[in-house]
Formats: sequence, structure tokens, C-alpha cells
Amino acid sequence: MQEICNKTIDEKMYFAEHESGLKIYLMHKKGYTKQFAIFATHYGSNDCKFIIPGENDITQVPDGIAHFLEHKMFEEEEGSIFEEFSKNGASANAFTNFTTTAYLFASTDKFYENLKLLVNFVQNPYFTDENIEKEKGIIGQEIRMYEDDPNWRVYFNMLDALYHIHPVKIDIAGTIDSISKINKEMLYKCYKTFYHPSNMVLFAVGDIDINKSLKIITDNIKEKSKQGTIKRIYPEEPNAVNKDYVEQKMSVSMPIFNIGFKDTDVGYGGKKLLKKDLSTQISLELLAGRSSDTYEELYNEGLIDNTFETEYIGEIDHGYSIIGGQSKNPRAVKDLILNKLANTDNFKEEDFERIKKKFMGRFLRAFNSVDCIGQSFISYYMKDINILDYLDVLKEIQYIDIINRFKHHLNKENSVLSVVKP
Repeated sequence: MQEICNKTIDEKMYFAEHESGLKIYLMHKKGYTKQFAIFATHYGSNDCKFIIPGENDITQVPDGIAHFLEHKMFEEEEGSIFEEFSKNGASANAFTNFTTTAYLFASTDKFYENLKLLVNFVQNPYFTDENIEKEKGIIGQEIRMYEDDPNWRVYFNMLDALYHIHPVKIDIAGTIDSISKINKEMLYKCYKTFYHPSNMVLFAVGDIDINKSLKIITDNIKEKSKQGTIKRIYPEEPNAVNKDYVEQKMSVSMPIFNIGFKDTDVGYGGKKLLKKDLSTQISLELLAGRSSDTYEELYNEGLIDNTFETEYIGEIDHGYSIIGGQSKNPRAVKDLILNKLANTDNFKEEDFERIKKKFMGRFLRAFNSVDCIGQSFISYYMKDINILDYLDVLKEIQYIDIINRFKHHLNKENSVLSVVKP
């Protein structure tokens, strides 16, 4: 096994690659009573068009199939796998986003039994025509629930305004119509393509025996050879935003808004992406964080409340910043923010240094939680980022990097406003 160390934070993990191509990362946290493991595939809702290794033809599948597959994986011929984890005292869950599907559990006892269960059930798809039709009804209800969620709608309406053709604008669960086209053959085809160990990673953390954990994983992986490269096909997205304003009427007491900024500096991962990610998060904090002049001005004018937040989502092939919350006048909020961005000389470098220290403290605090470590590890791994590089990259960021993000990313031309009105 290979050791990956970071002396700055005195943390290390162990890495091994199984003959099937599965990447295995294990982290020992001495004295921790809780253990966490996550088994993830690089397969999300954006992957609806691809070429299977060894084939020449393009395969296109219905929107929402990655999420549908995640739902079906928990069902086995003998029943639900949730009950098996529950018997072992573990809490199991799963999620699908635009780029990743992951299965995880947290436990304080019987870690090795739960680890074996995790590895085995993810390799054991059980799809029948009958249980697929039943699942369409369950997921259909979930889709309708999100259609009635104002926060979900304002978010996806923002993505629709930002993007012309990129699949990130399509709801992760798909639509009632798209999931109606999913069948058993499609699910098995996607499973065999994207759930091959070559396309997957397993991470476990806690006061665990590294060698015993590795043996359980390797003994239970069924595939013994690697798969070729999956060719993912994404459309060429224009740099310009699709439309600068979108609104929808729903049952809300006050307008909800998302100001979106489209990131056009995309196409890479690794430390370069991590540096951009952190620079953008610091830029947003400097611009509109709770200790900023902008926040104080908006709050004193009664334009925002404590729902006001900022966030940056940075993936290899797309990225965007969000500033959002509730407001009686979302357009006035956006105008004030754009005015602040037009005068970057008013920002103070000492505030930038303070925010950097805040980020360092937050990262170190997160390393006390095995859940946070596991979730963050997978999120960064899918972007070719090593989580242990976080502090070293953060230290490299200079004030000029923040000014550059203001100029090239957080500007009027890249911005849209999405509003859900009463």
C-alpha cells in the first residue's frame, strides 16, 4: 500500500489499486468511535450520452437514469438492504448528483460486517420489470415533490438561465416522461458500464485496521480485470448565459431569488481547480459574506434576511456561483451587488487575510468528523483533487487571485437572476 501524507496537518491515508482497477483509500483516525465508508462511481445525471468501452456507437439513455439506478440498487431479491445495515446498527444512505453516485454508511460497531455488506450489495444489481415499474411511481412522486419546492425551482430555473445546452440544466431525477422510458435492459447497460470497479472508488475512515479493511474489500470484489475508458459525450456549451432573467409564480410568502454567475474558465481538475474553487469561495465571502459591507447594507435596507447565502459549485466541465435568499426586491439586491463588483478597490486586503484564516480553521475543524472527511474526499476525488492538498493550496492564494475572480467570473455579463414570486 502507498502512504499519502500531509505533514502540515499531520494526516495520512493509504492507497491501493485492486486488479479490477478499483481505487481504495483508507484513513486511520485513532480514538474515534465512529467509522464511515463510501463506495462511489463516477457516474451522475450529466452522463446520458456515452460510448461504452469496446464499442463505436453512441449510447443515449433517458434523463434521470443514474438517479433511478441508485434507487434500485438498495433492493435485492431478499428485500431492502437498508434493513441489513440497520440490523448491524449502521446508518446507510446514498446520493446522486450531476457527476457522482455514492453509497455510504456510518457506524460505531460491526464496521467490518458493514463494509463487507456495502461492497457486496453495490455489486449485486437486481432489476425486474415488475420492480422497475413500481419504482417509476415512487420516483414520479419525488419529481412532483421537487416541482412544488420553491427553493428547488429557483435553483434549476437559474441553471436553465445560465446554460443553453449543458445537461447540468436538467433535473437530476429527470422528468415523469423521461423515467417512463427506462427499462431493465437500459439499467443493466448503465450498471455494467459505470459500475465497473475501474470507474469506482472506495474510501473508509475511522479507528479501523487498515490491512483487515483492505482484505475485506479485495476479497469481495468480483471483477478481476480492468475496463477500457468510457467516452462521455457532452455538448459544446457557449460562454454566454442563456437568458439574464427568469421568474416563476408559486405559493411563497416572499420572493425567493438566486443570482447566478456562469464560470467560463472550465475544463481542468486537480490543484488548479482546487485553487480556483477556494479563490471563488473567498471572493464570495469578501463580496457578500455576513461580515461584509454588502451584507450589512442589504440587511439594513431590509432587502435580505438570515436566509441570504453564497456558494460556488466548481466541477471539471462546468461551474457557477450562487447568491440567494429571500427578498422583497431581488432586482435591487442584484443591482447593489453588481455596483459593489464595479468598484473592487473598495475591498480590503486585510479582510481577505481574515477570511483565509477562517477557511483554514473550518477545514481543520471538519477533519474531526469522519462523515465530513468521507463526503469531502469523494467530492474532491471526482475532480482529481487530493483532499490533503487543501491547506497547501489555500496558502498559495494571493489577493490578486481574488481580484481576478471578481473581474473574470463575478461580473454582469456572466450573471442571471432567477426569482420565484408569490
